[in-house]
Amino acid sequence: MSPARTSTDPQPGTGRDAGHGGDAVTVAREVLGVSRLTNRALTGWLHALPGVDQVGNEARAAALGTRSVKTTSKAWAIDTAIGMIDLTTLEGSDTPGKVRSLCAKALVPDPTDPSTPRPAAVCVYGDMVATAREALGDTGLHVAAVATAFPSGRASLAVKLADTQDAVRAGADEIDMVIDRGAFLAGDYLTVFDQIVEVKRACGDAHLKVIMETGELATYDNVRRASYLSMLAGGDFIKTSTGKVSPAATLPVTLVMLEAVRDWRDLTGRQVGVKPAGGIRTTKDAVKYLVMVSEVAGDDWLSPDWFRFGASGLLNDLLLQRQKLASGAYSGADYVTLD
Repeated sequence: MSPARTSTDPQPGTGRDAGHGGDAVTVAREVLGVSRLTNRALTGWLHALPGVDQVGNEARAAALGTRSVKTTSKAWAIDTAIGMIDLTTLEGSDTPGKVRSLCAKALVPDPTDPSTPRPAAVCVYGDMVATAREALGDTGLHVAAVATAFPSGRASLAVKLADTQDAVRAGADEIDMVIDRGAFLAGDYLTVFDQIVEVKRACGDAHLKVIMETGELATYDNVRRASYLSMLAGGDFIKTSTGKVSPAATLPVTLVMLEAVRDWRDLTGRQVGVKPAGGIRTTKDAVKYLVMVSEVAGDDWLSPDWFRFGASGLLNDLLLQRQKLASGAYSGADYVTLD
């Protein structure tokens, strides 16, 4: 695309970033120190970000992953992780019955222990939002919907906006969008920025999670650039993956993203959440991520408002480990419901 093209000005947002300096284009101009937001300006700013030391990043992630959590701290970690889960079903074979069953599990994760915390949200395709909304009612559990031609993102902007608006009208509290990875990898950062801005506007009061599909971005430098671009455009969360591409969430990638949200708050005063998704299946995995959140971003992010796990099977393992702490004995897999 021509580097002379500039972003159009959206109306000021009504979501979480409305109180943080106006609309995303104005904020982006201020951050970049330019009067016009062009692809050339975005490219210069993103490529001036410090590079990621691959060896150092992976070594630090591995070291943080060796930290052990015991007894009462482990009990806290398990309950915290349960409360951060976006309990997810994203299959072409999803039925209303399956979604209602997942919502029932979210409402009562462990029928034998009413003290068990609930997950943060149930995440479904847009056409299942109404079913999930009806099943969850006004319990406080959020309904998240994937949108914008998930998982490929290969659709026109008009289709992506209609997809988002349909989900919000059906009752979605949160939208998980996918960026145009083709545009990003081609260096067309302004198109990616503009699409996030427009989808954010279409969300209204719903929170926006921006899926970068880090398994397709190839380098940690690209992960850092995509993280900053997504935050610059007004995303409320940055998310690793759709769960449909391998590799999905990894500790080194999440480390880069946590550093990005930490530094973004230092730069702008605006806090943005992080959601690793795909491949996180065990309590041991979840604890590694919680340790990393605390050590890298800080304890301010140890809340479902700022950190989520995109997962389906993770909840079962957390419930089994929770039962083990309570009873002293491991329960079999038949002590939890199938997802």
